[in-house]
Order: sequence, then C-alpha cells, then structure tokens
Amino acid sequence: MSNYKIILSGGGTGGHIYPAIAIADELKSRFPDAEFLFVGALDRMEMEKVPQAGYQIEGLWISGIQRKLTLRNLAFPFKLISSLLKSRKIINTFKPDVAIGTGGFASGPLLKSATSKGIPSLIQEQNSYPGITNKLLSKEVDKICVAYEGLEQFFPKKKIILTGNPIRKDLLGIENKHIEGKDAFGLIHSKHTLLVLGGSLGARRVNQLIEEKLDYFQSQNIQIIWQCGKLYYQQYKHHNEMENVQVHAFLNNMDMAYAAADIIISRAGASSVSELCVVGKPVIFIPSPNVAEDHQTKNAKAITNKNAAILIKESELNTEFETQFDALMISSEKREELSNNIKKLALVNATKDIADQVEKLLKAK
Repeated sequence: MSNYKIILSGGGTGGHIYPAIAIADELKSRFPDAEFLFVGALDRMEMEKVPQAGYQIEGLWISGIQRKLTLRNLAFPFKLISSLLKSRKIINTFKPDVAIGTGGFASGPLLKSATSKGIPSLIQEQNSYPGITNKLLSKEVDKICVAYEGLEQFFPKKKIILTGNPIRKDLLGIENKHIEGKDAFGLIHSKHTLLVLGGSLGARRVNQLIEEKLDYFQSQNIQIIWQCGKLYYQQYKHHNEMENVQVHAFLNNMDMAYAAADIIISRAGASSVSELCVVGKPVIFIPSPNVAEDHQTKNAKAITNKNAAILIKESELNTEFETQFDALMISSEKREELSNNIKKLALVNATKDIADQVEKLLKAK
C-alpha cells in the first residue's frame, strides 16, 4: 500500500515548519500516491509557507500562553477547546494513517486528537530542552525523534530515537564552495567574512551589537553579511553604504552564505544549531533569553560543552564580545578546533531517519 494519508503539524516559526516540510518531502518521494495534510495555527507563518511548498493546510484558532500576566491569556481556554474540536473534526474527515508533530501551537491539539483515536503518531523534538506540549504528548505518542542526547529525563526512554533535526539538502558539501560563496556575494577573497544570523524576523539585541561594532569590524579588516530580519531591515539598511557591509532582510541563498563565511554569529534555535553543525564553521552563539524555558541557551550549551562553539549571553555582550572575538580572530588553531569539533556533532541523515520511523509506523498499522 502506498496511498497513505499522512497528517503533519508544525508551525509558529521556521524551526517547526521547515522540518515538517522536509519530512513530508521525504515521505512523498517514498510514497508518491500518499495524501498529505498540514495543520497549523491561523495567522502564523505556516499558513503561507506550507502552501508555497505545495501542501494543503488547515488552520486552528490557537496560540500559546503568554508568560507575563496579560488579558490575552483569558482567551486561551476558549482557543484550546476550539482547536481540539476542530482537530477532532479534521481527523474524522481526513482519516490519517499516521500523525506527525514537529512542535508549535497547533501541534498539541492535533496530536492529542490523533492519539485519542488510536492513530499511530510520532513527534520530533528539536531542542535540548523540550517544551511543555511535547512533554505532555510524549506519554501518548508512539515514537519521539530527538536531536540531542540525554532527553530520557523528559521522555519515556523506550520511545526515544536519536535522529537529529532535518536540514536543507543544499547545505551538504558546502565545504568545497568557499570561493563560489564569496563570489556569489561579491566579496573580497583575501578578507575574512563574518556571517550574522538572527532568524527570519531578526534579533533586536544582535542587530544592536553589530551596529555598535561596525567600526571595530572595519578595524579588523572583516567583511560582513548581515541578515538583520525583515522587521529590522528599514532600520539598518542604510549601513549598506559602508564598505564591506551587506545588510539583508532575508537570505534566500543560505548555502552560499554559509559557504562564504569564515566566522558565524547566530541565535541558537534548534534548526540553526543543527545546520551549523553540518556547516562546520566557527560559531559564536548569542541565544535569545526571551524564549520558553530558555531553550536556546540550553541548545547552545549542548554544543559549547563539547568545545565546539562559543557562547556569549546577551547580558555579557558589552564586556565579553570583543575579547572573545579577538581571541577567535588571532588564533587560526582555535577556529580550526571549533570547526572540527562542531562537525563531529552533525547528524546529516535526520530527515531520512525520521521518515524511516514513520514508515515503520505505517507498515505496522
């Protein structure tokens, strides 16, 4: 049988959406006759990105609980009930053979409804510290694919499979494209290139840091590819007038940006960390402190504890950044050591391995 019905839920951020799409693409290549349906949160980016990838999506009226006391939290119980009822209706109508969750607001109600109907189910946890939704779902799903070791403290050990996070296929093999990458951005080959990543929307404190340090970078003879995010582009685009500075709202050719880079400054979202392990360049992580359970700091520490990257907290940037950056620039041995160590942590077959687990669920049904 190959005309399976497969339902997936993941959204809110690219870190949840793109893994779900990657898994769907892999399963579609194995089962061309399969039917796919995504479930996301209304008004979130998955409602745009999933159709662009060629898949149908249904939206739920759901959002997370605000950590601060706010009137918006009063609506949460109503949103949750609405989403559970709609999820149950979607499940009853679509009749999936398997349900897959990659995180995000809609993933909870959808997977809860699927497991209550006895539908084989799998969740993919991208972070080193799981959110509350996946912790609750872990008791009911059949398999849990994870990207980090040591998650037995959160999930039933017998359900855990270490797979890693799905990454873009075009990132494989970029180590031989350094010159091609610099040419793609019109960069000078003899200069070190700094790539700055703050996510598709941008990172306010990272952008502030880069603006503050532009003269410092110029004194270091460094050229910069600065992805500031679409929310901040109007604020920072005038820096394109500076020599050796390129400001971008978004980078469509990420493979070439990674290939061009000699050093990378990045947030520590799960997908970014997984990509950077594959890319294998020296990385300075500046985790966002404004995410649930401070999971970006925990993601970064999982890498830096193995001497595979540098971690600087936002609160320490004023005192630590130049010292840490100088040490990295001065020592080619340090850059090489970080590069070699982070490559060892890469799990390049994550998408295939997750799809293997989904296929086992389908065939055992």
